Amino acid sequence: MQQQADNAQPMNSNTLVPAASAEVASGPSAPEAPPARFDTLPLDAKLLAAIEYPTMSPIQAKAIPLVLEGRDVMGAAQTGTGKTAAFSIPLLQKMMKHENASMSPARHPVRALVLAPTRELAVQVAANIKKYASKSNLRSAVVFGGMNMKEQTIELKAGVEVLVATPGRLLDHIEAKNCNLSQVEYVVLDEADRMLDIGFLPDLQRILSYLPKQRQTLLFSATFSTEIKKLAQSYLQDPILVETARPNETAANVEQRFYRADDDSKRLIIRQILRDRAITQSIVFVNSKLGAARLARSFERDGLRTTALHGDKSQDERLKALDAFKRGEVDLLVATDVAARGIDIAALPAVFNFDIPFNAEDYVHRIGRTGRAGASGLAVSLVTGSDARLMTDIEKLIKKKIDVETFALEVERRPERASFTRERQGGDSESYSRDVRPVRSAPRRSQPVDPFFDKPYEPDPSADPVWEDKAATPTMPGAGAGAGVSRLIKPKRKVAALLCGLGITRS
Repeated sequence: MQQQADNAQPMNSNTLVPAASAEVASGPSAPEAPPARFDTLPLDAKLLAAIEYPTMSPIQAKAIPLVLEGRDVMGAAQTGTGKTAAFSIPLLQKMMKHENASMSPARHPVRALVLAPTRELAVQVAANIKKYASKSNLRSAVVFGGMNMKEQTIELKAGVEVLVATPGRLLDHIEAKNCNLSQVEYVVLDEADRMLDIGFLPDLQRILSYLPKQRQTLLFSATFSTEIKKLAQSYLQDPILVETARPNETAANVEQRFYRADDDSKRLIIRQILRDRAITQSIVFVNSKLGAARLARSFERDGLRTTALHGDKSQDERLKALDAFKRGEVDLLVATDVAARGIDIAALPAVFNFDIPFNAEDYVHRIGRTGRAGASGLAVSLVTGSDARLMTDIEKLIKKKIDVETFALEVERRPERASFTRERQGGDSESYSRDVRPVRSAPRRSQPVDPFFDKPYEPDPSADPVWEDKAATPTMPGAGAGAGVSRLIKPKRKVAALLCGLGITRS
């Protein structure tokens, strides 16, 4: 534990000092140390029984001892390295002293608050915390927008020790007096940079104003921007920056490819890569909600099982779409950046950036959906001519020169049709055999030639021009002023009317 603490360096209120990388060894010939195990930490037996894997990831090995010591921590690690366990396991351990089996809500106040930027991430974090606390009497709950508050209110008033929430819905419950945060001892901001990007800073400041001044605060994210560091200076007390890789670095086990494309060829490129690499499941990221819905319908017409995930869908629809994708019932998940953070899909082979993200940090999080827990993955980005500035931002963030390749798009084969050829097999009997050949356009048949239609127009001298005025021939007997009117048109009928002694005709 002392060795891990030595690697992490404290930060004062004015300067953020990064910790040493987890990959640093004592010398060029030093053997690689084996992964640390959870049973070497001072954890309760109930928590150890709920942890499914024995060894810790680098971020867990460095952050958990510091959290157990009560230090404020900023944890920076690549996506898919177990940041949720890095803060939830030590917090549960510190709350085990308050564990009780009482049914009274007063015995189960909110002691740990975890804030997440999206509903999907909040659900994911809550599921992990519930799993780690499953052997104990510690309670947890999750609240987020888009759902009826009634069920959430019932769960909150029953008492929970760990509350996972999105900022907007948490403020709704605070104003409705459904939860009391006066006994909160631990606060976690998960993917805090995203909360600042989408304008949650005023909500964060309001929520933190309801909390006790004396508390332990943790920030975890894969990317740390300048705004996050300013937030740390404001709300964290002597924080320690723990990082297991260079900030904003992408995972080495993810193959990143960039291809030139236009809007019409993007979908064809994705289909060809799926076919050539035999990819069974993938996420396709787009920048707009309308674009996600349209692209999902296009892939559906191509015969792929596809669903869309974006902010315009109800929370129930979003949860069902994500659950169907996790169960393997869906081939493609076309999503906006609501699925770019914290969504843990086991063994997801590939992700596609149909649109280059507007924020460079979102690129790191998008490709982090694949290659999780040490597995290999593929990240394909389709670059158009208008993406030059966005690509420059990504290069600055990941500190790598990006090579944009030309994709060899195959010409799709035209559909085949079956034709039947008649074959005689002796006697009068006939049989038909199936002859399959590619569809070819039928030869153009020559049109019959008629000399009459090839002659130029010659007017008939005996014909009267239709535009000349002629005396109209009466078509009805006794027709006067109406001479020349067609017999099919009925003449006007005079109707007598008495109005101020004047005779008026009506038709």
